[in-house]
Amino acid sequence: MDYRLTHLDQLEAEAIYVIREVAAQFENPCLLFSGGKDSITMAWIARKAFYPARIPFPLMHVDTGHNFEETITFRDNFIKQIDAKLIVAHVQDSINEGKAMEEKGPNPSRNRLQTITLLDAIEAHKFDACLGGARRDEEKARAKERFFSHRDEFGQWEPKNQRPELWDLYNGFKHPGENFRVFPLSNFTEMDIWMYLQRENVPLPNLYFSHKRKMVRRDGVLLALGEHNQLVGDEQAEELQIRFRTIGDLTCTGAVMSDADDIDKVIQEVASTHITERGGRADDKRSETAMEDRKKEGYF
Repeated sequence: MDYRLTHLDQLEAEAIYVIREVAAQFENPCLLFSGGKDSITMAWIARKAFYPARIPFPLMHVDTGHNFEETITFRDNFIKQIDAKLIVAHVQDSINEGKAMEEKGPNPSRNRLQTITLLDAIEAHKFDACLGGARRDEEKARAKERFFSHRDEFGQWEPKNQRPELWDLYNGFKHPGENFRVFPLSNFTEMDIWMYLQRENVPLPNLYFSHKRKMVRRDGVLLALGEHNQLVGDEQAEELQIRFRTIGDLTCTGAVMSDADDIDKVIQEVASTHITERGGRADDKRSETAMEDRKKEGYF
């Protein structure tokens, strides 16, 4: 009998180890859940890490109020399936309380406002660690992260103040008011995520698979039209065959033209593309350091 682990087995084992370290080292952690493929993978692995017991910490979704309806429906069904506790923090509450200000102009994006809501939720629930689904291959700022990413008392990230992680030893020491972001999927790639989801037969939002949708081409990005994303000026609506590689605020989440209507075709498509999955995110195109700036402010 061959007992050698596949690379997916090794990645899963690494993620389980990190998740269990969080449960052991921190008093009140949570798992950040967006309804996207990476947070779905992380929640699925967390479930396996503690099975047959329930996941011993809540999942938290920072809801911009501009999400795809399919994402919210999937989120609620998936939480029931894995028998987890869900906390929802609403960006609209931050706006109503005067802590966040809606962007000016048509079709304002609330993506950056999530940071304020997240930091307030961490403080309100006294979370000392937040598990996130970010991966190092996604974006250059995320490639700088350790598994355990220290945040100061203001929730901010300092890339030059990262702690060494030798021989899989993770240092969760913190002063009162500080917290950690922890990234169990750091060494997964986009391809690994899809292959793992295929192997485990994990349910996914239909947004990830090819479908027809009314879209608009804006600044080189294909954006979905809807209640929170209307045509501007002389823009024209087009009904296109598309899918989404990432899922987030619909005002800034770009789609790709695709006929990949099942997971096998998605894997073939990912294998042949030379564009990163965040290459279609309008929020990442605002500046060369858009993601790093948001992370320093306290973003995921």
